[in-house]
Amino acid sequence: MSAAWVAVLVGAAGCWLLKVLGLSVPARWLARPRVAAVAALLPVALLAALVAVQTAATSTAEGPALAVDARLAGLGAAALLLLVRAPFLVVVVGGAATAALLRLA
Repeated sequence: MSAAWVAVLVGAAGCWLLKVLGLSVPARWLARPRVAAVAALLPVALLAALVAVQTAATSTAEGPALAVDARLAGLGAAALLLLVRAPFLVVVVGGAATAALLRLA
């Protein structure tokens, strides 16, 4: 078995164990207001961090670097559309169109 398959299997086992651990948390712990607030906001924070890293990071020969390109402009356009409360589909298409048009230029 190659090292890649070992990594995939270890990752899958880790995800499964994490899910089992989450399901085994007692209900009284989740009933606390602070825990409920953190549990509600944690997915949003993780998704925002993922979007920020995927939008603004690039890899160069010297290592990771900040990329200011069409992706960042597309994210900015999507953020502006969110501020004016545009529908989700308009936000996605607007951000993608902004990035695409800037890449054509």
